[in-house]
Amino acid sequence: MKFIPAILPEHTKSTPALLFLFCEDQLVLTEPRAVPQLSSDNALFKEGVYLGTYDEQPAYTARLQKDTELTSPYKLTKIRPLHSEFPPELYALIGYASQILTWSENHQFCSKCGAKAEPSLTERMMVCTRCGFMNYPRISPSMIVAITRGRELLMARGHHFPEGLYSVVAGFLEPGENMEQCVAREVMEETGLEICNIRYHSSQPWPFPHSIMIGFTADYAGGELRIDHHELADAGWYTPEKMPTIPPESTIARKLIEEYLQKHAR
Repeated sequence: MKFIPAILPEHTKSTPALLFLFCEDQLVLTEPRAVPQLSSDNALFKEGVYLGTYDEQPAYTARLQKDTELTSPYKLTKIRPLHSEFPPELYALIGYASQILTWSENHQFCSKCGAKAEPSLTERMMVCTRCGFMNYPRISPSMIVAITRGRELLMARGHHFPEGLYSVVAGFLEPGENMEQCVAREVMEETGLEICNIRYHSSQPWPFPHSIMIGFTADYAGGELRIDHHELADAGWYTPEKMPTIPPESTIARKLIEEYLQKHAR
């Protein structure tokens, strides 16, 4: 299946369309788990944003109000677990829908002069009706890094993580940095450790609300572990023989960890 982004729909409102309907960190699905297919004049659409077509079917995104009562077959479902349940192309579209919806809601007015902003009819941007200032969808680069010390891997636990779950260190890019500088700074700030041999690994969109995770590997270079408890709940060195609970298989964190395990397993 293929997603083709577009700005203006070419179908009628009665054409069945995929509706990515969000409520905070949840998505409305039908039972069994599937994205609803509705005509765009359905009441659930409210003010839906057109995305394009997925396998030649129109796709929209919209926001469900918190007090809306859903009846069968519609049900609210947490978004993140769907990463391992849905095909990659469909989950990527869920992320795209979430990001475009959040961006369009947060840019209803011009950040430069305060006037009303309107969606462009030619490309994905919001345009000020007074001064013409253009605002494009925001992407926030972040890094995630697997740091090894011999056969040991540095694992950290965030305050918001599920009980027992550990991952590798992550953080956001600051203005004026390149990604390698970001990796070294975040590791130093959160753990007090120096690293070397920073190498790009892979990347993964994480548009909840608007990130892209850029993965790296690195080697321990020095320092004692000093945890910044504002950022981390815990951190420590682990071996393949003694690992905590790790992230799901569909995440870039898991890919980094699995590569370490394959390399150092005995």
